[in-house]
Amino acid sequence: MTFQLLRRRLAAAVVVCAIAPAALAQSTPSYPTKPIRFVVGFTAGSATDVIARIVAEHVGKKLGQPVVVDNKTGANGMLAAGDVAASAPDGYTVLISNVSTITINPQLYKKVSYDVQRDFAPVSLMVSFPFVLTVSGERKKPGSVGTLKDLIALARDNPGKVSYGSAGQGNLMHLSFERLNSMAGVTMLHVPYRGTPQAQTAVMAEEVDAVLGPASLPLIRSGKLKALAVSSAQRWSELPDVPSVAELGYPDYDISAWTAALVPSRTPPAVIKVLYEAIHSAAADPATRAQLSQQGAVLMLNPQQFASRIDQETQIYGEIIRKSNIQLD
Repeated sequence: MTFQLLRRRLAAAVVVCAIAPAALAQSTPSYPTKPIRFVVGFTAGSATDVIARIVAEHVGKKLGQPVVVDNKTGANGMLAAGDVAASAPDGYTVLISNVSTITINPQLYKKVSYDVQRDFAPVSLMVSFPFVLTVSGERKKPGSVGTLKDLIALARDNPGKVSYGSAGQGNLMHLSFERLNSMAGVTMLHVPYRGTPQAQTAVMAEEVDAVLGPASLPLIRSGKLKALAVSSAQRWSELPDVPSVAELGYPDYDISAWTAALVPSRTPPAVIKVLYEAIHSAAADPATRAQLSQQGAVLMLNPQQFASRIDQETQIYGEIIRKSNIQLD
């Protein structure tokens, strides 16, 4: 089963809203009438958290109710997803999550407390962003690493000794680097951390040699991290001088992460519509859009478009998992 049924229901709801606004107003209680909780499965300072807080501030002003960000970390975002899946389907508990939790975890873990298709309704994909391959800007360890070619050469000369950090076992950061390992024909050691900030700190301290994950533009621009490449097929506008992995000799390499909003599956379509419109309006607010653009491309896909992307990427990352033979529990 895919999100096709969900998309049909959402489309029907839009029609109902268009032809019978008076009847809908009589049958649907006003929303929201109390604070909304954005549940984030990753640490404060992570890309998912930063985007959640930017959007929360905007949505709170738009809807006239506080939007509180609640970081419920652990298990690569699965604790937060399970919390939201079990919550009341009333629009007051919203999962702000990422591609790993939604499209990857269910294919890696045997024990997952939620079923994406059964338990969630998509609201909006908000921001899509490439990963950035970074190393320490002040490298003291042996072996100069100024380019992706340097890193690959170092790994080839020292199999299993060059390491990379990620935000957790099975996270998209993990899969992205394993994809690079496979395409380059090298083996770099995976070191999982609790979140992206911790992995980036480890690179700066040279506990690991590299990270391929969400960019920290301040750290890159200050020189504390050196950007070698971006994971998307094209260069990123925020780092125009940094080449893509694809243009550096790996033309089939193209991975982008995203942050999105979902609610429990039985949430009324009218409530989903209110949430989506409030989130979508962030793209039209110059100050909010500027903040979000620092994190990646502002997309604001509607529920139907977001559902299609979930379906497509579930298949794509499933293939990477099988080819890389990544197994967890």
